Order: sequence, then C-alpha cells, then structure tokens
Amino acid sequence: MRRMSKLLAPLATIGTAVAVFLSANPAFAQAMDSVRADRDKWLGLGAALAIGLAALGGGIGQGRAAGSAVEGISRNPQAYNRIFTPMILGLALIESLVIYGLVIAFLLYNKIG
Repeated sequence: MRRMSKLLAPLATIGTAVAVFLSANPAFAQAMDSVRADRDKWLGLGAALAIGLAALGGGIGQGRAAGSAVEGISRNPQAYNRIFTPMILGLALIESLVIYGLVIAFLLYNKIG
C-alpha cells in the first residue's frame, strides 16, 4: 500500500497540472495588439540586458586578466613571453563573448517592429 501511494502522488500531481494547463488556455487569450506590445517591451528589455551584461562581464574579465598578467610579469620579467601570449588569447576570447552578446542584442532588436 505504501509503495502504491509513493507512485500515485507524483502521477496525481502531474495529471492535475496537465488538466489545469489544458483547461486554462482560453482564459489567457488576448487581442494580438496587446500581445505584440508586451512582446516588444520584453524583447527590448532583453536586448538591453544582453549587451549590458555582456559588456559588464567582459570589462570585469578583461580587467582582471590584464591585471593578473601585469602582476605576473612584474614579479618575473623573464616570463614575459609565457604570460603575454595566453593573456592576449584570453582577452580575444573574452571580447568574442561580448561581441556575441551584441549580436544577440541586435537579433532581439530586429524582432521588434
């Protein structure tokens, strides 16, 4: 009996959720103009957040990477070649992620309108 109740509880929960989602669809029906206005508002916010967070994260990452590289070079000047090349590669990869955020922002902005 106990094993059966452990099995039926999740099934009853899933069944109830499916019944609610299927029966509540007409309740969420709206006119297309208001849906499009809401969508455009959220797409604009998404575009702003995409480029803003990408630039913020990229700036912080590049600052920390460059600072650590300069500190490492100042502690051991002979290791310049072994530190400088990976730093430049890391900075390029960080910048590519920021450009990816810019592309996402442009794609979201182009869906508006």
